[in-house]
Amino acid sequence: MRQSSSEPQESAESEKPTSADKIASPIIDMLARLHVLVIGPGLGRDPLMQDTVEHVICAAKDKGIPIVLDADALQLVQKDLNIVKGYTEAVLTPNVVEFDRLCKAAGVESSDSDSETQRVEALASALGGVTIIQKGKHDYISNGKITMTDDLEGGKKRSGGQGDTLTGSIATFLAWRKAYIDRLWNDPETPCLDKHEMIGLAAFGGSAVTRECSRIAFLKRGRSLQASDLTDEIHNAFMRLFGEIDDDDNSSKL
Repeated sequence: MRQSSSEPQESAESEKPTSADKIASPIIDMLARLHVLVIGPGLGRDPLMQDTVEHVICAAKDKGIPIVLDADALQLVQKDLNIVKGYTEAVLTPNVVEFDRLCKAAGVESSDSDSETQRVEALASALGGVTIIQKGKHDYISNGKITMTDDLEGGKKRSGGQGDTLTGSIATFLAWRKAYIDRLWNDPETPCLDKHEMIGLAAFGGSAVTRECSRIAFLKRGRSLQASDLTDEIHNAFMRLFGEIDDDDNSSKL
């Protein structure tokens, strides 16, 4: 091929994956090693890939693995709500447009008098307790029973790809949740947190870190801000929000 020859057409076609099962199999084999699964960023809408993702999600549900779904993975949910319905370990992070599409698919109707918190509660309830983060000027978080609003200041510009910081941050907090549930560390002086409550806290934590990253990055970059600039500010944002565990300085925001 380096001398300008081309690969035989029949050979090339025979090596292409022919089913979602075959593509999903090696991914499913890795699930036992994962604390959390993020699906959506960079996924695309190729039908074979979407079918593959459906297989992976079903396998992750069988193992009780938390799942964070964003971007093109939300289209999959929109087409078949049963993929996540009733799975309380799932977190969906739609923007305003994606949120409206999910509401339509779930048959959730709202009036102009309904607040944003009422709308996100209604969708989360319709999906059987899935945690929803409706991204926007403020982030609204609900599992249908417990609802929170993240109104921390963010940057004045939103860049495409910024949601990747959110999903990654949520996934990190959910991984720490798994470690907490497994008692990798134990604080006898602090009451144990409910594992379902911690999903909402992980969602809020991810939202807060992302908004703080955006705020700091915008102060430095202004209108030239890109999504990758948020990644550079994760440490600073985390420290401003939470501080060090053993630090006596109480200047953190949360």
